[in-house]
Amino acid sequence: MNLFWRQKTMTNTNPKSGAANAVSASRRSFIRQALFTPASVLVAGQLLAPHSADAAIQPPVVSGPFTLPPLPYKFDSLEPHIDALTMEIHHDRHHATYVKNLNDAVAKAPILAGKTPEDMLRNLGKVPEAVRTAVRNNAGGHVNHTLFWTLMTPGGGGEPTGPIADAIKGTFGSFAAFRTAFNEAGVKRFGSGWVWLVTKGGKMEIISTPNQDSPLLTEYKSYPILGNDVWEHAYYLKYQNKRADYLKAWWNVINWSTVNQRLEMAKKA
Repeated sequence: MNLFWRQKTMTNTNPKSGAANAVSASRRSFIRQALFTPASVLVAGQLLAPHSADAAIQPPVVSGPFTLPPLPYKFDSLEPHIDALTMEIHHDRHHATYVKNLNDAVAKAPILAGKTPEDMLRNLGKVPEAVRTAVRNNAGGHVNHTLFWTLMTPGGGGEPTGPIADAIKGTFGSFAAFRTAFNEAGVKRFGSGWVWLVTKGGKMEIISTPNQDSPLLTEYKSYPILGNDVWEHAYYLKYQNKRADYLKAWWNVINWSTVNQRLEMAKKA
């Protein structure tokens, strides 16, 4: 008789093994559900079902001088390039947390009252040491994301037009060459961070920054024109570990009108 067949048909009569068998069956059921439900997400060992109105994402409670700016479009407006659930979590949880933490930090340092996040980043050395790291990380996160949302738009992408097109061609030779260099810098950013097109000393260049560092910090001394978030929370639900695919898809949502405005603002910065 086939041994495999016998093992499958034998009945376990040991009552002490009942609980273990039940746990094993439960685990197998969970794994099957996780593997065969593409729209589901596994987070901290729990199955997160596709978002619905009945399971609204609750952002952190923000109280203080700084507020979370609303998205200039709906969560699903950048589909299929950036999915709705990623946008909702990214904005309502991650960005909101940076705002909350920044408010908490400045509440501990009255000397920062009335300062903008940009002021604090440009003059980080004047921020009290007790909250300096918190301000660097969370003012950076707030400023970076506030800009990031405006750099994307439904139906965006395509070749740049206007002054930014001429500036890119003059600096990098062509838009294709610029896009390749930008994507490479994003892929090579180790861990979490950002990739940027900035102006520095009147010239444009591509840089990448770790964590939530802003190009406004004194060690970079540059002004951000265009930036892409390469933290995993910006792309992991749709692209998993394929950061290069996310970077490639992102060009389909660029708001070149905003980029042209940033280029003009850089002249006055």
